[in-house]
Amino acid sequence: MEIAEMFIGTQEIILIALIVLILFGAHKIPEVARSLGRGVAEFKKAQKEAEMELRELEKKMEMSKEERRAKLEKIARDLGINPEGKSDEALLDEIERALPKVEKSKP
Repeated sequence: MEIAEMFIGTQEIILIALIVLILFGAHKIPEVARSLGRGVAEFKKAQKEAEMELRELEKKMEMSKEERRAKLEKIARDLGINPEGKSDEALLDEIERALPKVEKSKP
């Protein structure tokens, strides 16, 4: 398949325009174009709003990660554990080992 065959040519555009003219009539074409324009504008507006909401959610998640890390480091320091260079999971494991085991009392 040649590159020229992949694009719509002048003849195809004229044919499509004639079909639209026959189906909708000359007086309906501006109305259809306005409706199409409004639809595209609404889609773009919704897309921008969704992107903004996604960015806000990402910021909230990042803040909660930072808050979680700060809390883990505080607990570790209170227990005498150096949190430097340790992942959250490794820090949690050390904190669990450092906490005294609470025995379940029998009734």
